[in-house]
Amino acid sequence: MNRKLIFLDRDGVINRGFEDGYVDQWRKFSFLPRSLKALRRLREAGYRVVVVSNQAGISKGIYSMKTLREITRRMRKAVARKGGRLDAVYYCPHCDEDRCRCRKPKTELFRKARRRFGVRFRDTFFVGDSRVDIEAGKAIGCRTVLVLSGRNKRRPSWEPKPEAVRKDLWDAVNWILKKAR
Repeated sequence: MNRKLIFLDRDGVINRGFEDGYVDQWRKFSFLPRSLKALRRLREAGYRVVVVSNQAGISKGIYSMKTLREITRRMRKAVARKGGRLDAVYYCPHCDEDRCRCRKPKTELFRKARRRFGVRFRDTFFVGDSRVDIEAGKAIGCRTVLVLSGRNKRRPSWEPKPEAVRKDLWDAVNWILKKAR
């Protein structure tokens, strides 16, 4: 069983987010600089990569699950073409008012990944771009890294604090690989 696993948020970590918060069609999807290179580096280092992302635009009727599946299919294909791999992608399609168990900072999507991959959370990292991401990672016992390539552009003043703050996914991956030695 491969216990090397990293969780990533999607928007603001792998790809650019939009001002309105929704990447609701493939033509709006744009990989952040060095994110494809970072994903390849994780694969080469033997990590499984699991994306865990809130996608409330579905619940709000802004885009459909079919559209999200198409964006995900194309994203995974583009990552693979550059030598990376996304081992699983889990989305929460709900908004806060739905009171689901999967919307971050709740942890059901992480638990789903644990059932599939058999990892211990204390052995994993979660890279995100928001307070909600850090809260979710802390809630399950992951080591957390905040990247400044998404919603937050500077070091957080809020609690809980991440273990590290890095410029982008590439910098986060380099930090993680050094810590994992």
